[in-house]
Amino acid sequence: MATGPLVQVSDIVVPQLFTPYVQNLTEQKARLVQSGVLSRNPLLDAFLAGGGLTVNMPSQNDLDDDVDNVSTDSVADVIAADYGAGTPATRLDSAPLKISTATEIAVRLSRNNSWSSADLAAALAGIDPLNGIMSRVGFYWARRLQAVFIATMNGVIADNVANDSGDYENDVSAAVFVDGVTNFTAEAFLDATVTMGDSMDQLAVMLVHSVVFNRMQKNNLIDTVKDSESGFEISRFMGRHEVIVDDALPNATSVYDTWIFGLGAMQWGVGTPKVPSEVAREPQAGNGGGQEILFNRLEWALHPRGHAYTGTAPNGGPGNGTGANQLNNAGSWNRVLPERKQIKFARLVTREA
Repeated sequence: MATGPLVQVSDIVVPQLFTPYVQNLTEQKARLVQSGVLSRNPLLDAFLAGGGLTVNMPSQNDLDDDVDNVSTDSVADVIAADYGAGTPATRLDSAPLKISTATEIAVRLSRNNSWSSADLAAALAGIDPLNGIMSRVGFYWARRLQAVFIATMNGVIADNVANDSGDYENDVSAAVFVDGVTNFTAEAFLDATVTMGDSMDQLAVMLVHSVVFNRMQKNNLIDTVKDSESGFEISRFMGRHEVIVDDALPNATSVYDTWIFGLGAMQWGVGTPKVPSEVAREPQAGNGGGQEILFNRLEWALHPRGHAYTGTAPNGGPGNGTGANQLNNAGSWNRVLPERKQIKFARLVTREA
C-alpha cells in the first residue's frame, strides 16, 4: 500500500501541458487512428478553430462520360438542322458541356467530461500520479473517439440502405446459420469488396468483431506480421488487409457487421476549446470535507468522405444516438459523390454460430 501525503489533482495538473499530452495519448491508443482509416485533415482543424456548427467542403466531380463528337469540315448539316437551309450559322458546331460539383458537409462535435479526485484516488496514491490521470483520461477519450466513429458509420450505412439500395454491402446472414454459407468466408468478403468494382484494391483495413475474428482464425485466414516501427504484431487477412478487432461493431442475435475501409475514408479534425482543461474545488462537498473536480473538453470533427451531414446540428453538435439529427440516424447523412466507387468502404454482414 502506498504511503505518504495524498496528492491532489490541482497539485499536478497544469492545463497547458495536460491538454496536448492527453490528446497525444488519444491518438496513440486509438487503433483506428494508427491504421490510417482516420486521416487528419488540416481543413477540419481550421474549421474547428473558427465558429459555426458545420462546414461546407465543395469539390469538382470528374467529367461525365458523355459521347464524344465526330469531327467534320462542314457546317451545312448544322445549319439545316438548327436554323433552316440558307440561314447563316452563328454558333459553334459543338455545344460546350458543364462540370458538376459536390458539397460535403462536416459537423462540429463539442464533447466534455469531468472526474472527481475521489474517483482517481487509487492513481493519485501511487507513484507518478500525473501519469495515472493522463492515462485514464487518454484511454477514455480514445474509446469515445471510436464510439463516435462507429455511430457515424452506422448513420452512413442506414442512409445507404434507405436511399442507395444498400450498395455498400454484401449480406449473407440469412435467417438461420449454415456453416460456410452465412458465416465469414473469403468468398463472402470478396463479394463485399467487389461492390466497389475495379476500385476494390483501394480497401486496406477491416474492422471485425471478436466472434468473426475467431472464425477467421479457425479457417486459417489470418497472418500475423510484426510492424517494423512499433514492434507490435499486426493481423492481416489475405496478406494485405489489416484486421482490427473491436466488439463495439454492430451485432445482434448472432449477426455481425464487418467493415472494410480504404485509407483516409474518415477525415478527422481536432480543435481547441476556450478552456480545454481545468480543476475546480468544491469546499462544501463531503459535508465540508472538500472535493476537487477535473474537467476536460474537446472539439472534434469526424467526416466520412463523400458524404454530407444533413441534420440540423444542435449546439454542441450531434450526439451518438439514433434520434433525429444524431450521428447514428439515417436522416443525418447523404452520399454526395456521384459514384459508388468513390466511397472507400464496404460492409459484410454474416451470421455466426
